Amino acid sequence: MSACFLASVVALLGLLARPSECARAFFVFGDSLVDNGNNNYLMTTARADSPPYGIDFPTHRPTGRFSNGKNIPDIISEHLGAEPTLPYLSPELRGQKLLVGANFASAGVGILNDTGIQFVDILRMSRQLRYFGEYQRRLRALVGAARARQLVRRSLTLITLGGNDFVNNYYLVPFSLRSRQFALPDYVRYLVSEYKKILIRLYAMGCRRVLVTGTGPLGCAPAILAQRSRNGECAAELMRAASLFNPLLARALEGLNRRLGAGTFIAANAFRVHFDFVSDPGAYGFATAKVACCGQGPHNGLGLCTAASSLCADRGRYVFWDPYHPTERASRIIVSQFMRGSLDYVSPMNLSTALEMDARLGA
Repeated sequence: MSACFLASVVALLGLLARPSECARAFFVFGDSLVDNGNNNYLMTTARADSPPYGIDFPTHRPTGRFSNGKNIPDIISEHLGAEPTLPYLSPELRGQKLLVGANFASAGVGILNDTGIQFVDILRMSRQLRYFGEYQRRLRALVGAARARQLVRRSLTLITLGGNDFVNNYYLVPFSLRSRQFALPDYVRYLVSEYKKILIRLYAMGCRRVLVTGTGPLGCAPAILAQRSRNGECAAELMRAASLFNPLLARALEGLNRRLGAGTFIAANAFRVHFDFVSDPGAYGFATAKVACCGQGPHNGLGLCTAASSLCADRGRYVFWDPYHPTERASRIIVSQFMRGSLDYVSPMNLSTALEMDARLGA
């Protein structure tokens, strides 16, 4: 039994106090739910580099994460027994830090290149993938081609996309270009077909274990409640969009797995996980899922979270940190279901099962 297998098991049990030298590399792609600071280096309004963002982060300073503290990739890294990945644009990402992996995510992006155009300079998916290729060239220069290829093949990849393609594209304004071009079911089919191209590209670039999250209950975010709900109920049209998108994405992942290898793509049912505590926050120790901790206006859902915003005192009692993003505590519940949840939450296996299996096989 290898030392790395034992380290992996200990990490999965949550007993590893410090990063393990055996921890696999971790790569992150997607939007603001998983961005940990790339947009700090870009000329964009989609940023989280000012207080009170980061108020509960270990440094108590904003980092570019759209959270009061740690976000979903940080918490997955804890389960891997690894230090958090650095933003790819960070000047600190060099030398041995490259072996940890990298975060390429950028707030505001979507599956489509025209999503988030109002944010101007963001890392659209074509650019995130291009930077991943650049990262691999840097890695080869550091450790050689064979080891670099092995590091990528045995890595874990997380990708989170789709929400912005609805909120910041199709439903951004009445009679948006995409809503005039497509009826909603046709738009969803188009999104999933484009998403498949991105996932196939990741596979071609060496990724063999990819956690793919669907969208959460889009109509329940405080921003949407403030704009579209008259009675505090989740906005029906955004909920319909999520209910069409998520099952179609899950079926697409099943098809890719039949083609490329069972378990290559793990489907995380972010809608189900998130809706559990949106529909019954008290069961999870939350006081509310309808009001953001930080914001202003109805549901604290209007505008940005800034130093001038209304700020809750106990972040652990809120599902939403700002008008769109979960608190660290909510993110920990989400990740716990990704790690150990049933097939209702993650399929064809949960992440703990996949990682333990990989460790046994020496993947």
